[in-house]
Parts: sequence; C-alpha cells; structure tokens
Amino acid sequence: MSNDSPFARFGSGQSVNRMEDQALVSGTGVFTDDVTLENQAHLAFLRSPYAHAKILSIDTAAARAMPGVLLVVTGAELAAAGVKSLPGCPLPKRPNGETGANPGRRPLAHEVARFAGETVAAVVATSIEAARTATEAIVVEWEELPILANIAASLAKDAVLLDTAAPANIAAEMKHGDAAKAAAAFASAKHVVALDIINQRVAAVTMEPRSVLAGYDAAALNGSGRLTIRMSTQMPSTMRDNLCDMVLGIPKEKVRVVVGDVGGGFGMKTGIYPEDAVVAWAALQLKRNVKWVAERGEEFLSTVHGRDIESRAEMALDANGRVLALRIRTFANLGAYATPAGTMIQLMIGPWVQTSIYDIQTIDFHMTAVLTNQSPTGPYRGAGRPEAIYNMERLMDEAARVTGIDRVELRRRNMVRPDQMPYKNPMGQTYDCGKFESVMDQTLALADWNGFDARRAESAKRGKLRGQGIATFLEWTGGNALEERVTVSVAADGMVDIFSAVQQMGQGIATSLRQVAVDALGIAPEKIRIVLGDTDLGEGFGSAGSRSIFTGGAAVKVASGKTIERARELAAEELEVAAGDIEYAGGELRVAGTDVKTDMFKLAAKQPGKRIFIEAKHAASAPSWPNACHVSEIEIDPGTGKVDVVAYASVNDVGRVVNPMIVRGQVDGGAIQGIGQALSEKIVYDADSGQILSGSLMDYTLPKADMMPPFKTQMDQSTPCLTNLLGIKGVGELGTIGATPSVVNAVADALARAGMKDRAPKVQMPVTPARLWELMRP
Repeated sequence: MSNDSPFARFGSGQSVNRMEDQALVSGTGVFTDDVTLENQAHLAFLRSPYAHAKILSIDTAAARAMPGVLLVVTGAELAAAGVKSLPGCPLPKRPNGETGANPGRRPLAHEVARFAGETVAAVVATSIEAARTATEAIVVEWEELPILANIAASLAKDAVLLDTAAPANIAAEMKHGDAAKAAAAFASAKHVVALDIINQRVAAVTMEPRSVLAGYDAAALNGSGRLTIRMSTQMPSTMRDNLCDMVLGIPKEKVRVVVGDVGGGFGMKTGIYPEDAVVAWAALQLKRNVKWVAERGEEFLSTVHGRDIESRAEMALDANGRVLALRIRTFANLGAYATPAGTMIQLMIGPWVQTSIYDIQTIDFHMTAVLTNQSPTGPYRGAGRPEAIYNMERLMDEAARVTGIDRVELRRRNMVRPDQMPYKNPMGQTYDCGKFESVMDQTLALADWNGFDARRAESAKRGKLRGQGIATFLEWTGGNALEERVTVSVAADGMVDIFSAVQQMGQGIATSLRQVAVDALGIAPEKIRIVLGDTDLGEGFGSAGSRSIFTGGAAVKVASGKTIERARELAAEELEVAAGDIEYAGGELRVAGTDVKTDMFKLAAKQPGKRIFIEAKHAASAPSWPNACHVSEIEIDPGTGKVDVVAYASVNDVGRVVNPMIVRGQVDGGAIQGIGQALSEKIVYDADSGQILSGSLMDYTLPKADMMPPFKTQMDQSTPCLTNLLGIKGVGELGTIGATPSVVNAVADALARAGMKDRAPKVQMPVTPARLWELMRP
C-alpha cells in the first residue's frame, strides 16, 4: 500500500493497537471454560500415584454406583472399544541398527503406568464435584516396578526396560558430521575447550490450562451425530486429524474443532493429549456434552515439559581463535514416552542451528534420546534452538577465557560473512541472508559495552559483583510446514472476512494479519474481520515454530491479491470492458480514464450467496533465519548468591516488521521466559519415588516482574527474508533463545572478574542464590 493511502497508518510497519486486547482486558474474551452447554457433564481423571507400576486390577463398581456418575472407563475398556494409542512417528534407528524404544502411549494407561500423574481411569458425572469424588472410589491394585528417575538410571546395564520390545531405554539416536575429521581437528588444535552443560527440565506455565469441551449434536450428519470440540490448542486442524484418523478411527467430518481465545501456548498446546481423546470418546459414548478443564497440579504432572538435556560440548580452535571443529554429546530425557516432536527437537532441530552464526564446517554430534519414568517432553518456546545456542555461546565465552582473545573479537573472527550468503551450514541448512557482525556492533553500542568498567566500579562500591554477558545467534523458524491456506469472503454488507488456520494465543497475530490485509486491499481496518480457530471454515497447519506471520501473513497477501483479481473480472463483466481496463483502489473498481466505477461490495451482492469467495494457499520457499545479539548485565550479592539482571539490550533481525510494538513484546516476553530458565525455573523429581517435587506455583519459581530489567530492544530491518513474499522472519522465540546464554555468561563473567575464573565453567542453570552461593564458597 502506498504511503499516501488514507489507511497507511493501519498497515505494516505501524505500531497499531492490538485488536484482541479490548476483549481480553475487559473480561469479555471467550476461553473454553467460559462456555457452558445445556446438558453438560464433567469429566475427571484418576492418575497414577506411582512413577512405574503394573496395573493388576481396577475395581470401578463403587464409583459407577455413586450419585451423578454417568460413565466410568479404564484403559482396558478403551482398548477393547478400539481406541488406539496416541499418534507417533517412525523413530530413526540407532546407528548400530537397533530399533529404538517407545512403548506407545494410550489415552488411559493399560497394564503399566510409566510416570506419576499418568491417566489411568476417567469418570463422567453431572457435576465436577461428583466426578472427582467418584475417582476416589476407584480401587486399583498395583505392583510397583523399579523407577528410572533420570538418564543415568535408564542407561544403567541392569535397568528395567520401559519398552520390553526394545533392547535398551534409548528411544532414538542420531549422529551428524564426520567423527574422524573432527578428531583430527581436535588433535591438531592449539586450544581445546570443553564444558559439561545442563539444560534443565522446565514447564510451559500458561495462564490458561488445557481445557476441552466436546459438544454432541445428535441431529448432525443426517442423525449420525457430530462433535464440536472447543479447546485450547495452537493447531485446530492437526488436532482434529490426529483425533479422528489416528485415535478414534472416525471420519474427519464427524468432528469440528473450534478455538476461541487461548491463554498462552508456548508450544505445549500443539499436539494431542490423552485427555483430549478421552473427553471426545466419552461424549460420543454418552451422546452428551462433556467438559474437562485441567487443574494447575494436573498441568505440572502431565503436560509435556521442555528442555531436559545433558551435554558434553567441546570446541577446537587454532592459534588465531578460528574454530576448527565442534563436538557435542547430548543425552535428552524424553520422559516415559517418545513424542514425535520431543524426539526430533533434540535429535534434529537443535543440531540444525548448533553452529549458529559461525562458519564451522567440521562437526561431530551424537544425540541420544532416553526414556525415563517422568512426564514426556515436547515443544517449549524455542524447541531445541535454545539448548543448542546455549551450548554454543557458553563455549564461545569459555574459549575467550582459555585463549585470552576478547570474546567479542573471537565471535567476530568466526562469523559467517554477508558475502558468503546463501550459506550452507554443516547440517545442510541454508541461511538465505544475514548481517551478523552488523547486528552485534549495533547491540554493543546500544548496551554501552565499552562503558561497563565504570558501572562495575559503581556496583563494587555497593558490595556487588557485576558481570557482562553476550549471546550472538540465529534460529530456524517457519518449520518445514511452509504452506498455509487462507479464505477471503467479501460480503454485500461491506465486510471482508479473512480466515486463517494460524491461531491466536496472546501474541497479537490477528492484528498483524489485518495489517497485512489493509496493505493488500487498501480498505479501512474496521471493514476487515480476521477469523481464526474453526476447522469448518478452512484447514491449515496452525501456529508453531514462529510461523504464524511468516507463512500465514504471506498467505493473506496472496489471497487478498486473488480477491482483487476476481473482483476485476466481475467488474469487467458488469461494466462490459476488458479486465485489463479495470483499475482497483481501496475497494473501488474503475474503468481506466473514466468515472465509470463500482465497488467489490456491490459486486458481492450480485453473486450467489451474496459474496465473493476466494480460497488460496501459499508456501514459503524455505524456513527463515532470524538472528540477534543480546547483551545483559547482572549484579551478584556475594553474601547471598542472589543474581539481579540490571540491564538488557538487544538488536534483532527479524526481517521486515509488520507491527513494531507486537514484535518488541514478543522479543521481551521471550527474554523474560529465558531469564526465568536462567535464574529460577526447574522441574524437580524425587530420585527415589519419581514423584514431582515442583508441582505447584508454590514450588516452581516463575520469573516475577521485579526480576525484570529495563529492556532496550531494537530491530534491524535492513536484511529482509528472501524465502517469503513479505520479507518477514519469525520472531516469537528469539528472545527466549538469546536470554539464557546472555544471562548465564554474565554470571560466569562476574565470577571470572572476581578471581574465580576456575568456577566460571561450572555455572549451571538455574542460577539460584543457594547454588551460586555454594559455588562461590572458598
């Protein structure tokens, strides 16, 4: 849209207020639990109290006889009814040719429960109180089994097998690179640095817990019945397909998935869960509306967790600080079941970005995914990229200490240069563009890097240790699901409805999509409705991997263009001229050089259904590679070990920016989550019982507002993405990826400056006061 358009201030590049916020801040948003249907029943789950145990018998007679109880179901009964295990994917075989371990996760545990909190039975009743009371009347006879509470226990020679069909508790294993070539590089290196690095298990604590409402319509589909499932999910179409095709075995037309407002997703609401399948099955069985809303404790117990990897990271450098080779050995704790996403995040997606912005071609990666008696892991904001970048940036700082080369200079010497673009990294991934050194230099200026000594001296006067951390990095966004579909409906009432399968979950995507549509159509924003979250209106992949505006926005542009083309054809027919003689501007269609005109809404009124309807799809040519430099400064109270982040600056290359305000919110919000992992968050299991010890907000320490620094956040739009029409790169996870290494590097830097250089490599997340105080002790 031209800058002289009357609607330019509402289009791309402008900080337009979010259209979603009025409903959210006024309490009129519609989440799943806000909807109550007539004749609605409630479902509650009985969960395993043991981390690993055989189910010898389940007596449900007392529960079935209780007032208000409509249905009690066990795993054996679901299996007998033909309900299948949750969808998986063929896991890669181990390098030795052995098949990996994965017992297959049923909606309700059958024969064996493999983690504390796994669903074992379900009760549907007329009230939630009745359902919960009835679960307490179910009697299960258990036989406790040995508990594999961590990676080491699972890999022990005498470990019990979680999947008896596999020879070990290794779900999958992959090797990347050339081990012999890397070994030669390490043998000839002037400097070798090595770190043992832990990315601890964390929880995606969304404001809205998972929730499902399965509404049953007996009259639908000529009386055969149909479900309308309202739920909190990031991927409505995928959810419906998995539920119908892979679990319940029913036609897709039997299920409609509707998603309203979503109170946060962070990746953990991308796949199907056991609870989703049980609620849907119960509604079909009872031919009645059934609702389940997770309690916070259930979320900690059974929602997929993130991260949880242990790595040995090594880097070989020559005398000038050039990296000769990178070697990574990683063990990933997948929990009790290997989810497709949880496995490939650690075995493939993380390695794709492991060399980051650095020109390193010799690698030796060995990634091993291990089963344990814990909740499964899956996508969590960043999904493999934070872990890989954390490894890389910790190594870079340690290499600077070992070689004596300034850490900024060391990074500069190893960066991929713009004249090397497009650049193929050793994992075969191609970066289309990037000016990594420029982004770093801008950040150093924004952070006043060279003024640090004066700030450190001021901190010292107050008895504080001050450290300075840096992370220069990239990430992979858009995923390999590069196509998205969009429909446009121009109505006679003067409104344009644009449907996309991407999903709002607090990130402001509806606003950004409308801005793209304003650009393309040149009409007032109040004439454009963005419609999301309804599988009856269209299909598509959904929101994951920072793809929503990258793929969804480009598809809106293409669909809008096709709408204009169709309007020209209709105008040409009505005005009896060639379509090439029709000019379009702001919804009007005019015969060139004349005053003869119509508009697309008048044309819509004359069409069947009184609308112009367009369905279009568009695919990006490849993923995008946003990159950034994040600099933080921290203060340590040496008496208590408490760490405060006192400054945070970043420059972020996310290509062209649709809404600067939303993008800054995404970057800063992501950084807050990364700071939480760096300093406070950790899922903890008891090593003896396998019970979760951090299963509530009393025990799991989320970052709080008073932990947050003043953010200086800028965008560099000088390098638009070359793989999509809008020049956009993904942004949703960038801050999370940069924050953890930046903050932890700052802590290590403070220790090194204070004469504790030997302890800098030993800093591990979360850097809690107790852990840091212990590390600083003489």
